[in-house]
Amino acid sequence: MPLINRLNALEPDFSSKLNDLLRYDDAQDEAIESAVANILKDVQQRGDAAVIEYTQRFDQIECTCLADLVISQEECQQALQALPAEQKQALEAAAQRVRQYHERQLMQSWHYQEDDGTVLGQQVTAMDRVGLYVPGGKAAYPSSVLMNAIPAKVAGVKQIIMTTPTPHGQRNPLVLAAAAVAGVDQVLTIGGAQAIAALAYGTQSMSQVDKIVGPGNAFVAAAKRRVFGTVGIDMVAGPSEILIICDGHTEADWIAMDLFSQAEHDELAQAILLSPDPDFLAAVEASIARQLPQMPRQAIIASSLAHRGALIQVKDLAQACTIANQIAPEHLELSVQDPSSCLAQIRHAGAIFLGPYSSEALGDYCAGPNHVLPTARTARFSSPLGVYDFQKRSSLIQVSAQGAQHLGQIAATLAQGEGLPAHAASAQYRIKKG
Repeated sequence: MPLINRLNALEPDFSSKLNDLLRYDDAQDEAIESAVANILKDVQQRGDAAVIEYTQRFDQIECTCLADLVISQEECQQALQALPAEQKQALEAAAQRVRQYHERQLMQSWHYQEDDGTVLGQQVTAMDRVGLYVPGGKAAYPSSVLMNAIPAKVAGVKQIIMTTPTPHGQRNPLVLAAAAVAGVDQVLTIGGAQAIAALAYGTQSMSQVDKIVGPGNAFVAAAKRRVFGTVGIDMVAGPSEILIICDGHTEADWIAMDLFSQAEHDELAQAILLSPDPDFLAAVEASIARQLPQMPRQAIIASSLAHRGALIQVKDLAQACTIANQIAPEHLELSVQDPSSCLAQIRHAGAIFLGPYSSEALGDYCAGPNHVLPTARTARFSSPLGVYDFQKRSSLIQVSAQGAQHLGQIAATLAQGEGLPAHAASAQYRIKKG
């Protein structure tokens, strides 16, 4: 098996080869789906008792009530203060940049008045409660806490409830510190499908939330799919993706490492480079071979690149942009001398990184925009997580007496055409006779 796949967009069978490379089987595992369905139903019926039992079984934590699973805000603040100075400063700097960016996304209420006195508009309000799921144990995702909690806070969400598993009582101080920085209101040591169920349905001790956000394993993803409709969810994300368009003027080692940065997530992650320069593609391939043995997550990267990665030669940058729109990647790096010319041709991407110094890793942690992005071509119709995901719009309709004369006749005519006479009468009652 090659180190990484090599494709040529000028060859007649390129489209079929690219489709084979992009194909991702997201079929749900029946055993997982069955187990999750049972957990959700159990928590919905028994509440606290079920959550406690599953926490004891899966995380080996002794507890008698949900209060035993609460991490106080004081403990989160203590975790923040106990961080090494450089780590604490980096966390706070990242949070500030994320907050400043998302403050620009706030939607405002508005209205306008028509000549007859009718007022129409839109009222924007925040959700009351949001649930944030954060993977726990050995995994540490403080950046996920910032990216999910801060936009909710900026939107005006009244309460953010964070759940995170702590197997054998192992609490991750960096995650707790991030919760303090982001302003999370409550943290509970609950994981898995039982956490999603408790957030979605509520229990004797937990209030039902309006929306659940945050990444998780296959059980968490399955649970989020099933509770959607009862509550909102951010998205069900697939494997991480990066697509790089490079004109050959960026250091080959930089590009190779950018490919590694996504491939190291897991074996299903996808890393693709498009370039019109065959010598540059060869240089990147050589860099991959040279740098890969030094990577701590070498096995994962190697599997990802061999099965789902690719170096693709294109005719020119215009063709590269066309292919990028077809792929609609989660992360798109335009590592070219004139990125603005390429940007004008891009229509589908989760996040776009312009120029050779804009590595995707900066977007993951501290650039400011959200790193919760659409995957698996969903960037064709989806957007990054943002403040707007935690705000709702209510239509405002205040019809004047004069406006009711005109609008009533329109509505009555259309209602009669639809065979809904009560609708028509409701509108006609307000029309002045004579």
